[in-house]
Amino acid sequence: MSNIVAIVGRPNVGKSTLFNRLTQTRHAIVSEEAGTTRDRQYGKCEWTGQEFSVIDTGGWVVNSDDIFEEEIRKQVQLATDEADVILFLVDVQTGITDLDEQVASILRRTKQPDRVILVVNKADNNQDTYQAAEFYGLGLGDPFCISAATGSGTGDLLDHVLSKFPAPRAEQEAEPDVPRFAVVGRPNVGKSSLVNAFIGEERHIVTDIAGTTRDSIYTRYDKFGFDFYLVDTAGIRRKNKVSEDLEFYSVMRSIRSIENSDVCILMIDATRGIEGQDLNIFQLIQRNQKSLVVVVNKWDLVPDKDTKVMKTMEDAIRNRMAPFTDFPIIFASALTKQRIFKVLETAKDTFLNRRRRVSTAKLNEEMLPLIESFPPPSMKGKYIKIKYCMQIPETRVPSFVFYANLPQYVKEPYRRFLENKIRERWNFSGCPINIFIRQK
Repeated sequence: MSNIVAIVGRPNVGKSTLFNRLTQTRHAIVSEEAGTTRDRQYGKCEWTGQEFSVIDTGGWVVNSDDIFEEEIRKQVQLATDEADVILFLVDVQTGITDLDEQVASILRRTKQPDRVILVVNKADNNQDTYQAAEFYGLGLGDPFCISAATGSGTGDLLDHVLSKFPAPRAEQEAEPDVPRFAVVGRPNVGKSSLVNAFIGEERHIVTDIAGTTRDSIYTRYDKFGFDFYLVDTAGIRRKNKVSEDLEFYSVMRSIRSIENSDVCILMIDATRGIEGQDLNIFQLIQRNQKSLVVVVNKWDLVPDKDTKVMKTMEDAIRNRMAPFTDFPIIFASALTKQRIFKVLETAKDTFLNRRRRVSTAKLNEEMLPLIESFPPPSMKGKYIKIKYCMQIPETRVPSFVFYANLPQYVKEPYRRFLENKIRERWNFSGCPINIFIRQK
């Protein structure tokens, strides 16, 4: 199971800069204006061969300072509930502020305060390092002095982060040969209702309160010729927490469920259509290269259910998720159990598509004449020739390699062309496909 590191702190201390440094991306917008980060950013960090997820818990822009402090408190509590390690970021240039003390007070009262690492940012020289001594007053142990802008000190920080990760737990491990299906989606879309409909009993708590489900578990399903694990969440949230930031909570929970699955069953509310949070979870599925089945739940609540309405919603979903559009969409109802069995059948077929192997002879027989008719565009007066292709054996997702004389000149549009032609000839519905161009 992947570990999660959350970056918390008051506005404008450099959380997004540190996030970009750890993930080696520029996904998080960096500005001197406080509250630039509004949407939560999540990415991957790899250090000494170990990979983990990083969450940038950015702030908001609001008019009232009181509301702002309330939102900070909610965000920090969510991070302490879900993350394995918390990086509490402070600014050495401004010293300890009232907001720093408020966040530190919350972190000291967590069940496991040893998971918190105090990180003093903007320590660009030795003089700044000496000034970091005042942060001992926050009561969170030794401060780590870094400069997120230059990367100074981040290596030692990452070494310390890895030492804080909990030991791997073996009791939740599923058998490797049994497929794992994760039911994911934004809060209150009907995930637990769907799992209850699958297993035929009220094992998962279902309420109208968004965010009722909490901890990821495995449920073995061995009925009607199916044998797989359902990766879902179980447990109920405390009533005083149901008003917290549910979007952030949903993303953190989805990360764990998606990373421990083979096929993701993404649920969408038919009464609300596809929304931004659905796209965030879809992007998580794509980044982790998991197979996808989309289930439009609560179809029984749609007043006009003719074929035209169904086609319109299906087109809207595929357009929002483009360019990846080769995935099945099922209109179902967990409450009335409409098309529930079809969801299981489709998820199983998608898993089998993930393991599909195409022989080298058949692949060359189909693809080489097509490539000869539609070759890659020439670059700098040089013609690109692809003479041979094959599927790479024993890969996590279907992967194909094409051998060319000038692989560096084959661009992304032609890779998508090759992928689309493979999908036209063989059924890889719902599965990601990797296309590699290598030297002949």
